[in-house]
Amino acid sequence: MYKPSRKTKEIYTSLVKEDVWAKCDKFLKKYQKLWNGPDIPIYIFPFNQSNRGNDNKSGLSFADMMYLFIGDIEDEKELEALFIHEYHHVCRIHYQKKDVDNYSLLDSIIIEGLAEHSVKIHCGEKYNADWCRKYKEEELEDYWSKYLKDNLDVNKSDYVHDALLFGLGKYPDMLGYCYGFHLITKFKKQKSFPEKAYFILESEKFLV
Repeated sequence: MYKPSRKTKEIYTSLVKEDVWAKCDKFLKKYQKLWNGPDIPIYIFPFNQSNRGNDNKSGLSFADMMYLFIGDIEDEKELEALFIHEYHHVCRIHYQKKDVDNYSLLDSIIIEGLAEHSVKIHCGEKYNADWCRKYKEEELEDYWSKYLKDNLDVNKSDYVHDALLFGLGKYPDMLGYCYGFHLITKFKKQKSFPEKAYFILESEKFLV
């Protein structure tokens, strides 16, 4: 996601000009207070946009730190959406007290779906990732029966985990992410909890 080049140097200059570090610090204070989340370091790098289609941002989250890879972003809400998604991961990892290396496919599906629903709440549906709208409901339910429901316990260390989550090889693109968003949508139609409760609920509770 980051590779030094003339383009990334230009993006870095733009990030400095836009004072992206100060904006992310503002977001951290806002959502740390809202979610009673951990105080963590955030590392920001220019996003390497070559060979990534229309992507202009990405992130990596851990229990004690967060990495943001940021490209040409003109809309501050887009930056906030990225921050929300990644910091939501940090908070769920923090509250679940479960080593990410021990995550099952279900854990990964749920954490992605919850993060994008948080984006929808705080930034609006416009700022959801494109994969949230990638498949129709009937397609997703078919993929659930065909690929996902019998593999929910697959561990993160197993190739099948990432193959299903990201849609590698024979599997539909971004399958786990897409179904995660769909599953949380179904869950919220049936049950209602305060936002902070979604950090605490175990993954199995979301199966409806």
